[in-house]
Amino acid sequence: MEQIVQSYVSNKAFMGSVLVARGADVLLDKGYGSADLDWDIPDSSSTKYRLGSITKQFTAASILLLEERGKLKVEDPVKKYLPDAPAAWDKITIFSVLTHTSGIPNFTSFPEYRTLEPFPLTPEKIVALFRDKPLDFQPGEKYSYSNSGYVLLGYLIEKISGESYQKFVQNNIFTPVGMKDSGYDSNTAVIPHHASGYTRGANGFVNAGYIDMTIPFSAGGLYSTTGDLFRWEQALFGGKVLTPASLQKMTTPFKDGYAFGLLVQTVNGRKVIWHNGGIEGFNTYLAYYPESRTTVIVLGNLNGSAPDEIGRQLGLVAHGEKVVLTSERKEVTVPASVLAAYAGTYQLAPNVNISITLAGDQLLSQVSGQNKFPIFPESQTHFFFKVVDAQIDFGRDDQGAYLVLRQGGQDQKARRISDTVTERKEVAVGPEILARYTGTYQLRPGFDMVITAEGGRLYAQATGQGRFLLFAESETKFFSKIVDVQVEFLLDATGAVNALVLHQGPVVLKGQRQ
Repeated sequence: MEQIVQSYVSNKAFMGSVLVARGADVLLDKGYGSADLDWDIPDSSSTKYRLGSITKQFTAASILLLEERGKLKVEDPVKKYLPDAPAAWDKITIFSVLTHTSGIPNFTSFPEYRTLEPFPLTPEKIVALFRDKPLDFQPGEKYSYSNSGYVLLGYLIEKISGESYQKFVQNNIFTPVGMKDSGYDSNTAVIPHHASGYTRGANGFVNAGYIDMTIPFSAGGLYSTTGDLFRWEQALFGGKVLTPASLQKMTTPFKDGYAFGLLVQTVNGRKVIWHNGGIEGFNTYLAYYPESRTTVIVLGNLNGSAPDEIGRQLGLVAHGEKVVLTSERKEVTVPASVLAAYAGTYQLAPNVNISITLAGDQLLSQVSGQNKFPIFPESQTHFFFKVVDAQIDFGRDDQGAYLVLRQGGQDQKARRISDTVTERKEVAVGPEILARYTGTYQLRPGFDMVITAEGGRLYAQATGQGRFLLFAESETKFFSKIVDVQVEFLLDATGAVNALVLHQGPVVLKGQRQ
């Protein structure tokens, strides 16, 4: 287990705390890296981390506690408690919201969401952001993860209980369970032993972007420690929080493995009840294997996929399974002709492709909207990533070429839909033109894009993020070769540069020059 965690620490892919236990016996309980890089304060078992979406299971448990007390039924329509809700919500039940089958659109996916993050909002105002939007589908029709739904549940908890979400969770879960190091996170309160959150920039770690903690609310606003989450798992699955009937409801999956604030799946023949979380500067993982009563907790204060990967691998080792670390994989030489045959565009899902390109003798992989990463051959058909615990297998059958992306214990097959990848063509632009674009552009209050020119090159850096190089495809349009980002500069009637437009995946933001 120590080897697994250290492989990510040494790669500078993980900082945080880890706890693994079988029953009440703790097998590993340790911190890695820094809780605060400015002061070089180490992460430890007492460090507090923002949980992100691990919060959702506490929200779900709160709903079930209210049901046990006769305050609601999960089969109730939401409109019973919000009579002024739109007609489109007539068939939405609390159950459908708990299981992400309500059809309510996810407000954190709205194009304008990033402009909202720095500012405090009441639960009512957050609900107002999505209540009048068209439903993505009819309630109960399918599963679609929605932070909106869990914000709505927190709003219902407040209306039905008559107290704030923060107080309800504190009084009904944290205090009874003995979780003294857990609470609702705050941007202003002094919280001892609270980790700072980081992300990776071009030259190393940088402070993560700002989010007002009223925004994630009951979908992602709590903080905790590994020790407190261990107490929670023991209490929840030990029958000390909910009645057996309520716990059964909470852990019975409805669609796509999702129950109430928890995923319930079978991995390598074992049932695992788990959830992860992600918020600015933090990624988290919490899993429980009921048959062996094994708990795996990984809390990180560095954005990335490492907590999920570490947690899954620790779960395997805890059950005697073999784990091959990325550092143990042996790279082999593959002829360029073989590599070239894999180039093309493969469809992972509707509107989500994975492109494979060849640069010299190196294959590169890029999923729509994500960074481009090299992949390395272990054989002529099996390749692995060094930055994440993932592998790609290439194959061919009667229907043509395909690849299989293996990550997180899951396999995704993608058919090749084109032998080519649409590549942006770089053109030469003189330094005098680049100099016209330098300056600060406000994408939203408190979030700027700074454009600089050095050595005949143009660079962009967003607030709290790393600097990256821009390449010209025309005199006004630029793109990144590493990140799926395009920047277009806008001119006024006199030809002066007065704004830019940032395109990143589905997000489009306009920034006025300051």
